[in-house]
Amino acid sequence: METRTLSSPPALWPALLRGALASPVRRRRLRDDAAAPATRLVLAEAVVVPERLTAYTHECGFPGTGPLPITYPHVLGFPLAMRLMADRTFPLPVLGLVHTRIAITQHHRLLPTDRPEISVYTAGTAPHRRGTEVTLATEARLGGELVWESRSAYLSRHTRSADAPGAPSAPRTPLPPTAVRARWPLAADLGRRYGAASGDRNPIHLFAATARAFGFPRAVAHGMWTFARCLAEQPDPGGPRYAEAEFKAPVLLPGTVEYAVREYAGVFELRDPRDGRVHLTGRTATSAPPA
Repeated sequence: METRTLSSPPALWPALLRGALASPVRRRRLRDDAAAPATRLVLAEAVVVPERLTAYTHECGFPGTGPLPITYPHVLGFPLAMRLMADRTFPLPVLGLVHTRIAITQHHRLLPTDRPEISVYTAGTAPHRRGTEVTLATEARLGGELVWESRSAYLSRHTRSADAPGAPSAPRTPLPPTAVRARWPLAADLGRRYGAASGDRNPIHLFAATARAFGFPRAVAHGMWTFARCLAEQPDPGGPRYAEAEFKAPVLLPGTVEYAVREYAGVFELRDPRDGRVHLTGRTATSAPPA
């Protein structure tokens, strides 16, 4: 795998623009057996910008002081992920990519003053019943030690050939949650606010008009916001931690969602209070599950 080391985060808007311009061509050329690029992007030192961290913790409900939220290294790696997805070797169209699941392992907590090395690479592609799914790996290291890692899957929706292999089984949470702990009204501009805090300005999250271009009736909340907001409701164990989520249905904006848990199992979900439709299922633990 080729490694490219960067001294500063790549600019987001050029990467977004390149990805947007290349998306129509990639969509026409997309095949069921699309291959992942063999490139690893490394940021030698990721610097936490206090103003952006403050905006992020405010939007997601995390404490404004203390260690970084468990989801924040994902934000630090996002410019690298966008640069990777905008590269000419990346096989999927960037516009309209849908985040389908994520798994995070926090080996050690990071502080806002830490400057971890962040690396992002493509862990593989796989067929999905609605198109093709790509998995991106993000890793954070301090002094060469792996302190945080994640695997995120993104779906590019397209028509698959009739003889394409089936999608792999998605991870499932062990038990459904039962107790409602919170209900959150979500404003129409949530996607724009979270996008400003995180840097993720995918058009499906911004406005109804841009979301409709990709098949959504209205703008949808970021999957990472729903995940982070749920984790912000839970007590921080103060050490190693594992968290995973499967994004099962989009959260349309504006709207209302309810957060429910089964505490002894570490399981949680986000659902529509009107009909019980599940938007997200997830679970947390103090260590990663066996491979």
